[in-house]
Amino acid sequence: MWSEHLDVVNVGLAGFGDNIRDAGGSVTTLDWRPPALGDPGTALALARIAGHPEIERANQVAFERYLSAQPVLTDVMPAGEAIPAMAGERLILHSGPPIAWDRMAGPVKGAIAGAIVFEGWAPTPEKAAELAASGEISFSPAHHHGAVGPMAGVISPSMPVWVVRDATSGRLAYSNFNEGLGKVLRFGANGPEVLERLRWMSTELAQALRPAVQRLDGLELKPLIGQALHMGDEVHNRNAAATGLLLKRLLPALIATGPDNAVLSRAAEFITGNDHFFLNVSMAACKAMLDAAAGVPHSSMVTAMARNGVNFGIRVSGTGDRWFQAPANPVDGLFFPGYGVADAAPDLGDSAITETAGLGGFAMAASPAIVKFVGGTPADATAHSRRMREITLGVNPVFTLPALDFGASAAGIDVRSVVDTGIQPVINTGIAHKEAGVGQIGAGVTTAPLPCFTQAVDALADGLGLAAGAAA
Repeated sequence: MWSEHLDVVNVGLAGFGDNIRDAGGSVTTLDWRPPALGDPGTALALARIAGHPEIERANQVAFERYLSAQPVLTDVMPAGEAIPAMAGERLILHSGPPIAWDRMAGPVKGAIAGAIVFEGWAPTPEKAAELAASGEISFSPAHHHGAVGPMAGVISPSMPVWVVRDATSGRLAYSNFNEGLGKVLRFGANGPEVLERLRWMSTELAQALRPAVQRLDGLELKPLIGQALHMGDEVHNRNAAATGLLLKRLLPALIATGPDNAVLSRAAEFITGNDHFFLNVSMAACKAMLDAAAGVPHSSMVTAMARNGVNFGIRVSGTGDRWFQAPANPVDGLFFPGYGVADAAPDLGDSAITETAGLGGFAMAASPAIVKFVGGTPADATAHSRRMREITLGVNPVFTLPALDFGASAAGIDVRSVVDTGIQPVINTGIAHKEAGVGQIGAGVTTAPLPCFTQAVDALADGLGLAAGAAA
């Protein structure tokens, strides 16, 4: 009879170790799964491009361009003036990959209906929905126009946008203004109070902020973001410090550019009362940094992650403007009283551009307080930041995390590493009600679906003539 103590490492299903435990042995179960979701073709493609010299060289170029980008806040403009494709057109931008009106999620339809009423193209949200379904309104992903927007991501021509310029490449990026939390357009709400706020933002607030921003003569955003990380933000779902730092720069400029006291008071009150005000600025900054890395042939670096409430999509530097899509994952989080999982829309918004750039969920170690908003524990937040280092090309030395001994945040998601390890990029996010017009009902944590990355691996292998079925 076997008398020695059994100490077994179990790779695979946890149940494989039950008999060992029943016999008095010890079992250490490894959380392992076959790469590429067990697909042999994609696994072969992954093996062929792992360490491929052309991909490695391309990744060095793409990652260096991302690191070298210097996003600078330069202006505030109406979207119809800033974004060429919107000039004189009935075009509405939305978050995530392309999607037709009849397939859009409830909150996106609600936000679009609200934007149509805001523009004066229809008198009510109900008539706006009819107009949207008629084909007389054009829809396009914000990412296709150098823009990003949180949640529904809806940008219409009259809405003001932040203009961010990459001082290194000259590229421009845009994002709309943040309305605050609760019943807001980006979560699909479109009632009178939402539209009234949008009208004030597009007139009085934008008119006050534009000369103030111009007076700053280019506000560098990377140092501001880096400072905010040291003050408890992760610059996605917690922007309290970053908003305060922005206001610190804006207030003297606002005073100097001369809005009357009542306008100045309303603008300052709105910004100080909205801890998410900087979110949209950070998104435009991240968009500028990642667009700098786009378009490097054969690079496996992810340059965008975005969700439209139905599908999650990624774009990869080496595959051009192509989207790789899979159904959006649900969000695991905390719900406002009276709401639960059954009420929630699937994952939604362009704000995962922050994670793509090494912020948000990738920088949660900097923001232990974020767990009070999205769920989990401070230890979970730190674990997320550590784990993301396993799937990235490197780190961003400007974005350092005090809880990790000021180690830099992981950045430059490599689709090969995601498929090889099965580690999915983590994202913290808000939760919208699945029905139009309700608004935000919570916040939480989700992940990017693996099929997006397996598709990208297949495409990269195909681009090198190394796809499954091709001669090795």
